[in-house]
Amino acid sequence: MASVTIERLHDFPIDGLDALLADSEQTGSRIVRRLVDEWACGPNRFDRSGEGLFAARIGGRLVGICGLNVDPFALEQRVGRVRHLYVLSAVRRLGVGRALVAEVVDAARGVFDNLHLRTRNPEAARLYEAFGFRPAGGAADYTHIMKVASASPSFAVQRAERADSGGLA
Repeated sequence: MASVTIERLHDFPIDGLDALLADSEQTGSRIVRRLVDEWACGPNRFDRSGEGLFAARIGGRLVGICGLNVDPFALEQRVGRVRHLYVLSAVRRLGVGRALVAEVVDAARGVFDNLHLRTRNPEAARLYEAFGFRPAGGAADYTHIMKVASASPSFAVQRAERADSGGLA
């Protein structure tokens, strides 16, 4: 695994975001564009209690991003949502996605009981499932769920390292 540094962001946009945005749009993904637009317009700045936006860097270069929100669709208060995971194409399969998801799950401990997420990407689903997320089986607003208290950090990372992440990790 490459030497990946994860930092919790307090300011946005950040250095290197343009390259991440361009890469995502070249691959046909709107994940980073939605993140930028939601931040600019104000509906999602990851600033509510328990929320956070995380950046991954290799050698100081921005190579990935992932957020943690209070789930806006959940009726319960202690439900978080993993949002906007994106890893630069050139550094996929180097552990960046795993490091970001591990940081988000760790940040959720003690704050959220459950984490939700939505993905249509089977490769991303494998990465999340390696961390202990389970398919939600027809839930309207999310495809995967994790009970945060039952997720063991070391177990999740070990399983994720063995999983074939299909380019996201």
